[in-house]
Amino acid sequence: MKVHILDDWFDTLRHLKGFSLLEGHQVTVWNDHVTDPQVLADRLAEAEVLVLFRERTQVTADVLARLPKLKLISQRGVYPHVDLAACTAQGVVLSSKQSGASPPHATAELTFALILASARQIPQQMESLRAGQWQMGIGQTLHGRRLGLWGHGRIGRQVATYAQAFGMKVWWWSSEAGRARATAEGAEVAPDRKAFFEQSDFISVHVRLKPETRGMIRGSDLMRMKPSASFINTSRAGLVEEGALLAALEVGRPGRMALDVFDKEPVTDPADPLVSHPNVICTPHIGFVTEDELDLQFTEIYQQILAYAAGEPVHVANPEALA
Repeated sequence: MKVHILDDWFDTLRHLKGFSLLEGHQVTVWNDHVTDPQVLADRLAEAEVLVLFRERTQVTADVLARLPKLKLISQRGVYPHVDLAACTAQGVVLSSKQSGASPPHATAELTFALILASARQIPQQMESLRAGQWQMGIGQTLHGRRLGLWGHGRIGRQVATYAQAFGMKVWWWSSEAGRARATAEGAEVAPDRKAFFEQSDFISVHVRLKPETRGMIRGSDLMRMKPSASFINTSRAGLVEEGALLAALEVGRPGRMALDVFDKEPVTDPADPLVSHPNVICTPHIGFVTEDELDLQFTEIYQQILAYAAGEPVHVANPEALA
């Protein structure tokens, strides 16, 4: 089958072990990012299988209509960037394995790195030193401070183990079901949403972006945070109410943020108000971008392709397309 892989910006995938699963298929890897539907259509005119690199490219009805040979989209995780109804109408199968039981280490490690970087002002201290100034402020010790984790899932629980090793006091907020799970496991749950935001020294979000979670963190929540607190988001920007981050930064509640995700990616404008803000530490959505994590995820994506080619598709989001 003719397989096209989009948005592999650093030409990483062909050098990982799992890529060998595609032997026998005609594979084209694209190392840049395009958004124009006609450009995508021209590139993918012969594609029978489209492999998506997370949510980097939007697969709209307009794009799909220009790809008459497409049979399968294979990716991993949630798919708010794919028009599932249009796929079904066109007979294109979407195979997308959800996170499942794969290790959450990569994103959890970055999350804790951002917590440390925010507490000790590491990027700002480096910039100050390179500018010839010795020290630019006073940091915070993590031991004894309170970390609030929103979302009682695999990544949040992994972050909690790191925090506990540093002597932090961890408590949780989540959906009603998530809070019930945390309580059943003997974890501390905040008494209410108000206390969670007011009393946490650090808050880190670990929730999937779905219609019901979009904008779940409101500007009023952030405004309750301490001026000395930090807000960390390595999940999805859409979990926070639009405009709330900048509004909170303007009044200094919380005083610091560390962000790995943005409303529109990639961010290439150095003057972007979040990227350029002195109280924000930014990374370019690298939570999952390690050799180990990519090989794990794309091995599962390639296995979906092999299953489809064998006539036994798996992790199908739209079984109607198989009719």
